[in-house]
Amino acid sequence: MSKQSFNSGTTWEELAGYSRAVRVGNHILVSGTTATGPDGLVGGDDPAAQARYALDKIEHAIAQLGGRLADVVRTRVFVSDIANWEAVARVHGERFGQIRPVNTLVEAKLVGPQYLVEIEAEAIVGAGE
Repeated sequence: MSKQSFNSGTTWEELAGYSRAVRVGNHILVSGTTATGPDGLVGGDDPAAQARYALDKIEHAIAQLGGRLADVVRTRVFVSDIANWEAVARVHGERFGQIRPVNTLVEAKLVGPQYLVEIEAEAIVGAGE
């Protein structure tokens, strides 16, 4: 079975030696994804805006490897402050309300204080059909 990788170009990928997403067979695994854009943090101190940007990056990574957001079967959401859980959960619901993957949301210390949310995902290509 061959492995395909997708890199989004963030400095973190090169520094830590990982891919944004990897596809093996019909499985796509997406690394923890923050609201880091080409010019740095996107969304400022708005946890919902950061979650939307992270989910956009996740959707793009999955598409680059031949999948769709509808193929997502698991998400893991990490918030730096549990007080932000509902704002982030609402964004998750906007994107996944019809898909209904399994999900975990936990409070965690993230890579920097400006990061309010990090999301990872697993997809099985064809699961959303």
